[in-house]
Amino acid sequence: MLRKITALVASAGLLLGLAGCGGGADSDDTLTVGATSVPHAEILKFVKDNLAAKNGLKLEIREFSNYEQLNPALNDGQLDANYFQHKPYLDESNQKTGQKLTFVAGVHLEPLGVYSKKVGDLQDLRQGATVAVPSDPSNEARALKLLADNGLITLKPGAGQNATEKDIAANPKNITIKPADAAALPRQLPDVDASVINGNYALEAKLTPAEDALVSEKAEGNPYVNGVVTKPEDADDPQIKKLVELLRSPEVKKFIEDTYKGSVLPAF
Repeated sequence: MLRKITALVASAGLLLGLAGCGGGADSDDTLTVGATSVPHAEILKFVKDNLAAKNGLKLEIREFSNYEQLNPALNDGQLDANYFQHKPYLDESNQKTGQKLTFVAGVHLEPLGVYSKKVGDLQDLRQGATVAVPSDPSNEARALKLLADNGLITLKPGAGQNATEKDIAANPKNITIKPADAAALPRQLPDVDASVINGNYALEAKLTPAEDALVSEKAEGNPYVNGVVTKPEDADDPQIKKLVELLRSPEVKKFIEDTYKGSVLPAF
């Protein structure tokens, strides 16, 4: 049986609230899952409202405003699982903290996009333009690859998922790369020439990635699929397996397609 917390111990500044009651945080048969709000908690709420009860799953959803707190909360036993990250981010987090959290299964992709209030075409960026990117290493590398794929910079061979600004081999427009907290990027958009924004934070800021992004990632062969993460000893727990089964169901696939219209893509 999964570990359950017996009291709400998350910081009020980080924990936005509880979505749903389930059987309560101290109920042995309730699965407590942490998530960022859009689209992860929305997808979980669809599961809770439409699929969980009739499939024998009691689900409690806890929304966090700062995604960097979700892995510590899982590792410390405040959660049974979380749903907010892709495997490259998890690998980076495990390496940095010494945690041994496990990626169980992928659910969706949020294409990373480049947004701008200054230009309507990425190629129209001025010489010396400032482009903001997420500051966490895995998403910074992802952002640099997107810029490279669209001809703004060239990365050194082999930079891959660990690319940093030091791996920029050519920068014809002398672009300044400005790393910033991923959640803050939409707010900072008016202050930079362009910004590479995670799909979930773009949606929260009322941007429509499929329409507003100047360029965005392709889904094919993309390693940045978001999925369910838990502790290794819980990876085969029946409740975790049931959650994954429901998140990868035809009903959830249709919900994602109908709700996000290409801004979030099913990965199953």
